[in-house]
Amino acid sequence: MLILKKLLVPVDFTETSERALDHAVALAEKFDAAVVVLHCYELPIYGFPDGAFIATSDVASRISVAAQTALDSLVAARVAKGQRVTGALRIGVAWEETNSYAATIEADMIVIGTHGRKGITRALLGSVAENVIRTATRPVLVIHGPREQTPS
Repeated sequence: MLILKKLLVPVDFTETSERALDHAVALAEKFDAAVVVLHCYELPIYGFPDGAFIATSDVASRISVAAQTALDSLVAARVAKGQRVTGALRIGVAWEETNSYAATIEADMIVIGTHGRKGITRALLGSVAENVIRTATRPVLVIHGPREQTPS
């Protein structure tokens, strides 16, 4: 029997991740479960032949504040509707941090959005959702984002 007490929803502040969050909240309401919204980010590091550029503490602070502000806004909108939603911010590789945090909070399920990128875009940007699915140790519910309509 499926018992859900805590759902983890990694977000990147796109329409696709908000769609996944909406699905998670609806599912959580049916099970009287809590939802934890997770945003992961990496600090920029650029390698050059003669060295590397690492984000200064000022840049790192601005990235962190912006991420926290966006996360707080996303959570506050759901809490205002009476939903049991909290937020968490982590620094690191998104799919690794998602799986690690899911284990830390003992999430019963990860609900993640996917953009469904293909070709060179997927090769360059990678797929957080795909890596989470392949490496997760708990159930993963994948919510597809809006698709571009192809002309007939």
